[in-house]
Amino acid sequence: DVRLVESGGGMVQPGGSLRLSCTASGLAFNDYEMAWIRLAPGKGPEWVSAINAGGGSPYYGDSVKGRFTISRDNAQNTVYLEMNSLKPEDTARYFCATAESDLRGLTSAFPDWGQGTQVTVSS
Repeated sequence: DVRLVESGGGMVQPGGSLRLSCTASGLAFNDYEMAWIRLAPGKGPEWVSAINAGGGSPYYGDSVKGRFTISRDNAQNTVYLEMNSLKPEDTARYFCATAESDLRGLTSAFPDWGQGTQVTVSS
């Protein structure tokens, strides 16, 4: 079974930084595009970031572009999300997920999710 375990969340002041980690098991990690998705109360899910299987072609949502950096270490079955210049509106539960592409090569589904890690940005 696929298992994704996030860590690294916490409370941070506006302008601060956090580094989230997601360690995967039960899949050939180096064959999968990986993504970060966040859920906040009263808001729909937001696709935050993604990275292809080889560690290239990063995607960032407009709201985090320039502040967040996604990376992965396939030898450790781990994907990271470095979050800088955090804002209160970044407060959410952050989930990592596997990602799949459609026939056109566009990311189209997130079949497997972790349990999430809470990020709270507040003074």
